[in-house]
Amino acid sequence: MKANRGRDTQPELAVRRLLHAVGLRYRVNFRPIPRLNRTADVVFTRQKVAVFIDGCFWHGCPEHYQRPVSNREYWDPKVARNIARDLDTTRRLVSASWIVLRYWEHEAPEEVAKSIAACVKQRVG
Repeated sequence: MKANRGRDTQPELAVRRLLHAVGLRYRVNFRPIPRLNRTADVVFTRQKVAVFIDGCFWHGCPEHYQRPVSNREYWDPKVARNIARDLDTTRRLVSASWIVLRYWEHEAPEEVAKSIAACVKQRVG
C-alpha cells in the first residue's frame, strides 16, 4: 500500500492546475482546523473552504466502488471507517463555519474546478 498516494494524485493535480490558471491561490494538503488531525486536499483559508477529492475505492464511491474479492474481513471495515471519518470530518468543519466541498476522483476536473471557483468567489463577496 506504500505506492498509494495520499496527496498529489492525478485528479488533485488536474483540479489544482485549473484553479491556479484562473488565479486562485490555496494551501495543499492542509489542516483546516489545526487541532483536528485531518487534512483537506485544497484549502482556501481566508474563505474557509475545504476541498476533498476522494478516491472511489478508498472512500466507497456509490458509483464505482467494487468490494474486494479477497481479504474482505480487512477491507470492508477499512472502507467503512474511511466513510465514517469523512462524515465526521465534514461535520466538524461545518460546525466550525467551514464550507466543505467533496468530489470523487472520477468527476471531470473542469467541472470540479468550476464549482470550486464559483464557491470561493462567492465567499469573497
